[in-house]
Amino acid sequence: TTLSIIMGTIMTMSSSNWLMAWIGLELNMLAILPAISKPKTTRASEATTKYFLTQAVASAMMLLASTINAWQTGNWDILELKNKFSTTIMALSLMMKMGAAPLHFWLPEVLQGTTLQTALLITTWQKLAPITLMYMISNNIQPAILMSMGMLSMIIGGLGGVNQTQLRKTMAYSSINNLGWTIMIMALSPNMAIMNISIYIITTTPIFLMMTSTSTKTLQNLSTAWTTCTTTTFSIALLMLSTSGLPPFTGFMPKMLILNELITQNLATLATMAIMTSLISLLFYLRIAYLTMMLTSPMTTPSLTKWRTQNQKSPLTTMMIPTALFITHLIPAIPY
Repeated sequence: TTLSIIMGTIMTMSSSNWLMAWIGLELNMLAILPAISKPKTTRASEATTKYFLTQAVASAMMLLASTINAWQTGNWDILELKNKFSTTIMALSLMMKMGAAPLHFWLPEVLQGTTLQTALLITTWQKLAPITLMYMISNNIQPAILMSMGMLSMIIGGLGGVNQTQLRKTMAYSSINNLGWTIMIMALSPNMAIMNISIYIITTTPIFLMMTSTSTKTLQNLSTAWTTCTTTTFSIALLMLSTSGLPPFTGFMPKMLILNELITQNLATLATMAIMTSLISLLFYLRIAYLTMMLTSPMTTPSLTKWRTQNQKSPLTTMMIPTALFITHLIPAIPY
């Protein structure tokens, strides 16, 4: 299964032909279905069905767009997507595959229905292939479509996460919010979009790895986790703040560069709206940080603390945490 997931993504990312890209995405999708349905519960079965149906519809839209373009232009080359109707349908299908608004409804439900490891896979690895395809056709997509979809994703990602107590759903809305930033800047600077999604993956991966090691799935679990793993709990809180884009953490760097690019392009109104939506999303990240770092034992709600074993961080997590928190000083070295 793991090999098929990796092979499917690499096949899509390295192909120059729409049919090969489609085959790679299908291979990838079919390989991850057993991983989503691994917990033998009705919720996992429902999540698998939702994932399969949405990805199948997105694949059908992708085939439709590429076929219409081939009919019009006579070739299947990814870079030759010239037909306006085809580019719009293709952009929507890729957004559905990634889980960006307004085609995001499957993402929170699928993450909630599966394990934390699979949730990590869906929010990080599974986005690489669609993002790569969108990067390749970004010059042909109308900027208005990308910017409006990006802004919508940012608003929905911010508002959706505010009232969540389940951490997997919170991370799903966080993913939608960050995808909004990526899609919006894709119209102006595709390289910056790739940098943004890369930094999002760097900050999200250790969060999920630590949540897995401490069996943390709800805010209540997180608020009582400090008794068994204090360092891990504080690390999760700091990484959440980094993902939100709070300075001086790493997550602030791409947001600052994106806002700078928007203002350079005389899109100050869009930049202002982006800042306002990031403030909304900051609300639920700060709530998580407050619960984990600022509440002491007598102040927590009287509840049965979930039993845990003492877990050690993996070397991968230990290496990724400093990177995900403190590489902001590299801004001058980044060509954008």
